[in-house]
Amino acid sequence: MLTISVSMAQFSSTIHGDPLLMRVALYQPDIPQNTGTILRMAACLNVAVDIIEPCGFDLSDRALRRAALDYYDKVRVQRHASFELFLNNINASGARLVLMTTKGATPYHDVLYRNEDVILAGRESAGVPDKVHESAHLRVRIPMQQSLRSLNVAVSMAMVLGEALGQTGGFSRFL
Repeated sequence: MLTISVSMAQFSSTIHGDPLLMRVALYQPDIPQNTGTILRMAACLNVAVDIIEPCGFDLSDRALRRAALDYYDKVRVQRHASFELFLNNINASGARLVLMTTKGATPYHDVLYRNEDVILAGRESAGVPDKVHESAHLRVRIPMQQSLRSLNVAVSMAMVLGEALGQTGGFSRFL
């Protein structure tokens, strides 16, 4: 398996000729179908994806291509060997790390999003460790019934990314 990690500066400011508005990141995902759903969504919305390893499934290009179907060639995926390498890239770029978490105090729709935000989702099975919580610039939650644990990670990402793109004008280029 080939794992690469490059600086955010090496990511061009465009994907397929369109401005890159925002990024999403997956912390050690464990379910390939959710990762595939998020990759397809990112392709459709022209948003880059960072995958922080290790993952709970085969992360080869073949496996990602299978999970993302024919959308794989349309999405920019950056793999990071560790959270520390990913965080170094975030800090060097000046981006803001926005963590989606059930432990967040701020409802996701009460945030003013920025074009350079990176929206981070944790593992489906365990979320993220304390060091990741502490590294996030902002922790947001999706308000829901208290008796229920959480939403699917791909559904959650779609909700938060949709709000963020709506606020920053990210959808206007598709109209």
